[in-house]
This record gives sequence, C-alpha cells and structure tokens, in this order.
Amino acid sequence: MKSNKVKSLSEVVRIARRAKSAGKKIVTTNGTFDVLHVGHVRNLESAKSYGDILIVGINSDSSVRAYKGKGRPVIPDYERAEVIASLKPVDFVFIFESRTPIPWLQKINPHVHVKGADRKISEIIEKPILDKLGAKLKLVPYHKGKSTSGIIAKIKKL
Repeated sequence: MKSNKVKSLSEVVRIARRAKSAGKKIVTTNGTFDVLHVGHVRNLESAKSYGDILIVGINSDSSVRAYKGKGRPVIPDYERAEVIASLKPVDFVFIFESRTPIPWLQKINPHVHVKGADRKISEIIEKPILDKLGAKLKLVPYHKGKSTSGIIAKIKKL
C-alpha cells in the first residue's frame, strides 16, 4: 500500500507554501536512503527537531546510478520513499530526478535544510542557493560506521 505521505514535487511545493502561510517552519533534507540504517533514522530525527514539517527528497533510481554506480540502488525509489515515509519524524517524501537538490530547493524554499556532518560546509553544493534563499543549513552528527555502502560490503563478504 502506497503511503499518503509520498507526494510529487508539485504537491510538496503546494504543501510547503500553505504550511508557511500558517506560520509553520519547513525543514528539508535529502538522500538515497538505499538500505535504511540507524544513521538515517537518527539524522531524520535530528532534522525534524529544526522545524514543524520535515520534507525528504529521495534520489530517483537514475540519479543514484549516476553517482553511486552500477548495482545501485539496491531498492527501487518508490519503495525507498515508502519506507522513509513510514518513519515518525517524516511528514512528506518526494522522489527527485535531478543530480543535485538545488532545483527543488529553489521551489520549496525551506527555512532549514539539513545535511550530515560527514562533509565540510564548503563541500555542500546546496550552500550558495540556501544563502540566496535565506535558508539555514544545519549539519547533523555523522554516525561513523553506519552507512549503506558498509552494509552492502558486509553482506558481500558473507
């Protein structure tokens, strides 16, 4: 059964506009979320703490293949979206085709965008557009040893 929290980008944009008009604080984050692990859950819980509505962008299968390579994703995008939508901190999920989140960040215009602290702010490609939009960039803790790539490597050794 498909979750009613999985929406199209245009639906999410309308939801965000209405929520902002009602004084709600919009938070976005994004990722592949290929094989769900505790690092994902902790990051989504942290992201939700920055606002009222958490919107999660899920990379489409083609965008995952473009930067993760052959054999990825393991799980199809619509299934990844449904799993992420089932998590308590997540209010809405959408699947995006673009290689970066920049195009949809411009449309949603969140108050806060959350990324994992596994990279420096200077490495976060969204930073310039977030500055232009007046949105805050928040980094949530990196959970060392908790990664989809690590899980896949461990399974391959079995």
